[in-house]
Amino acid sequence: MLGMVDGNGHPYSWSAMFNGYDPDEMRRCPYPGIPAYLDKEPKETLRIRGANVTHIWTDDPEDAVRVARASLIPNVVDRPEDVIGRVDAVVIATDKGNEHVERCRPFVEAGLPVFVDKPLADNERDLLAFADWVAQGKPILSSSCMRYSKEFMPYRLSTSNLGELRFATITTPKSWERYGIHALEGIYPIFGPGFVSVRNTGTNERNVVHLKHACGADIVAAAHADLYGAFGLLQLCGTAGHAFVPFQDTFYSFKSQLQAFVDYLRTGERPFPFAETVELMKLVIAGIRSREEGGREVRLSEIAPSLLDGHATKEVTA
Repeated sequence: MLGMVDGNGHPYSWSAMFNGYDPDEMRRCPYPGIPAYLDKEPKETLRIRGANVTHIWTDDPEDAVRVARASLIPNVVDRPEDVIGRVDAVVIATDKGNEHVERCRPFVEAGLPVFVDKPLADNERDLLAFADWVAQGKPILSSSCMRYSKEFMPYRLSTSNLGELRFATITTPKSWERYGIHALEGIYPIFGPGFVSVRNTGTNERNVVHLKHACGADIVAAAHADLYGAFGLLQLCGTAGHAFVPFQDTFYSFKSQLQAFVDYLRTGERPFPFAETVELMKLVIAGIRSREEGGREVRLSEIAPSLLDGHATKEVTA
């Protein structure tokens, strides 16, 4: 378990889902929501079986000691590279996409499988680097936990009762760069590949992002810095019905996300095509570009166009 940045306590919670945890030490975690949802989970269903977090490194060495105590991690290392040769896989537990290539590089080059917290990348250069690694057969997986939301699952399976989808909204707190992917990956398995364009008419603190999909639907994703009271509110509007679904069970989504990585390690079969991650990162990047260019509509074909062929993006006339 490698890396820890401001505003992100994944090393605490994710490690606990593998190892279990010390309740007294976990209550000292600076993110009170983590012990709150861990404590609700029965001990017999808390852990992912057959895998353990054995080593930890964090950007601030004192954080590593605290996480190790709380999440029962036996080894604290001085450098992230120190885990090479001692572990079967690594988790990059940070959510700043512009850092991920360099955080991942030593482990990718060493042949270790890597799970990267969302978003994988927030710029074209880094997206191309990851795509090149995957094309070489490097085992890299990245996702938002929202892909695994149990509340959204019925609509991932079918929206036929709603008729043809015409409009959707989804919300998230924090920045578009770090949390926009939560909104995007929450809706992506419902609509599937085929996003056409992105227009962000908001600001750094108040991102309001209009997405067009090849099916004819318009989607609005809002990422507001302080929208903590409305994380993961999904609205689906169709020609025959509608649905409003709030995201609620954080633990279930995180555990399912990590279980998917463990299953990938065991079977070599991806839980979803890497092409979907490519398209999602293009949406993140297009949202940044649109905002920086005064709300211009940015087509996905503009973003890393060399990745078009053989990937999920389906270009149509808007």
